[in-house]
Amino acid sequence: MSDNELSTWFVEEVLPLEGLLERYLRRNWRDPDEIPDLRQEVYARVYDSCATVKPLSARAFVLSTARNLLIDRVRRAQVVSIETYADIEGMNTQQDELSPERHLSGRSELRLLQAALEGLPPRCREVVELRKIEGLSQREVAARMGIAEDTVEKQVAKGVRVLAQALRGGGSGEAAPNATVPARRYGKGSA
Repeated sequence: MSDNELSTWFVEEVLPLEGLLERYLRRNWRDPDEIPDLRQEVYARVYDSCATVKPLSARAFVLSTARNLLIDRVRRAQVVSIETYADIEGMNTQQDELSPERHLSGRSELRLLQAALEGLPPRCREVVELRKIEGLSQREVAARMGIAEDTVEKQVAKGVRVLAQALRGGGSGEAAPNATVPARRYGKGSA
């Protein structure tokens, strides 16, 4: 088909389908701001494709071209670029590996933590274990131990402070003498 014939066919057969194409794109694409660009790309694809052979139905060809364009756009949005993948791969190789030194240091810290935990007063230790090791909520710990939630909060704060001091080397692993909160009466169930 000559350029003149192609242009005439395009103006007479394809451009009158603009309303149909717009409706199709709006119905099938979520970003209305991209519709004019999508329409132009459909026109460009149709024009280029029909340079050699004119389709039997311009309507069917325009709509199938629009459908294929939208599929291409969705696929492109789901594919991670090679550069991004390379960046991700580069990050994976930089992960910290567990060296013998780090392993030994971790075991040492764990022993310090265990000694500090054992050095806490019994109620404080139990609260910290239930809250931080077993993962119970403040309310669950209070109910299980029969103490006020406020007491649980204070015991956890004191216990965690002592454990942190032990890990920083500020403690000998023994709990500080003031690690527990003096018993207060908060009503029923308080200790």
